[in-house]
This record gives sequence, C-alpha cells and structure tokens, in this order.
Amino acid sequence: MCPTGHGPYTADVPPGDDAPFELGTDGPTSILVGVDGSTTSQRAGWYAAGLARRQGARVTAVYVAPVSAGLAVPAAAGAEAARREADEQTADDMRRRAEEFSREFGVPIVFVAVRGDPFTELRRVADEIRADAVVVGASAHAGHRLVGSLAVRLVKAARWPVTVVP
Repeated sequence: MCPTGHGPYTADVPPGDDAPFELGTDGPTSILVGVDGSTTSQRAGWYAAGLARRQGARVTAVYVAPVSAGLAVPAAAGAEAARREADEQTADDMRRRAEEFSREFGVPIVFVAVRGDPFTELRRVADEIRADAVVVGASAHAGHRLVGSLAVRLVKAARWPVTVVP
C-alpha cells in the first residue's frame, strides 16, 4: 500500500517477480554542436562532449564560415581571399582540437566545416546526421536582437531539443 493508504504503491514489485533491469540511456545518441571559435561556442563544445561521454553518444561539431555579400570591387576580392584563408585556418584549428579531445576522452567527434548561413547550415547538417540534440553557445553579438539569435531560430524550428550554453 502507498504510505498514504490510497492504493498500491507504484514502487512495489510483486514477490518473486523481478523487474527487468534496463542498461542504457534514453538521452541523445547523436549530438550536433555549433562551433565558431568564440568562448561560448568552446563552452558549448565542452558541454556537448561531456554529455556525449556520459550518454555514449557521438558528436558532430559544425563550423559555419560566413558568406560575404560579394561586392564587385577589385579590392574586395583580395579581402575575400584573406577572409577565406582565415576561415580555413580557424576550421583546421578546430578540427585539430576536436581530434585531440576525441582521442584523449574517447568521445567520437566528427568535425564538419561548411560555408553559408549558420542557421540554415546547422539545420541542414542536423537533419542529415539525424541529430537528437543541438548545442550552441549564447550569442555575444548585440545585433542578434534585430534578426534573432541563432539559438532562438533553432528553438523555433522545433526539430530537436536545443541547449544554449552561456
């Protein structure tokens, strides 16, 4: 009986009837984390990796290099080339860190670098890998209030649980 005397106690197991033990988790098995080199995205990466380690999940770290408006000015071509090179160096550095972390802590991490709109690309990759959860860092830019932060846009897409790491 329930301690209050109102019927059977749900934790009671009939004598001789062993309840099966379930080994495993009900949490995510595929976690996507958005990374861009910022402090908040680094925290998001650590959070996602820790969650994956505890859950036995895999992580896909996605770096989205922004696309410029593409001005038709010859001087802008040189600036664009320099920016692409900087984006590639950033991606290479993040890839190296993801590989090191994966080896050191035994968390399977796949690094993906793409170019485009962060919301569109994160959503596309999350759908491709069938992500169970998305982790992103909180926006540190003041302008996100005008167009909506990446995190808010991902939450509004309502396709996966989204964790925003401060």
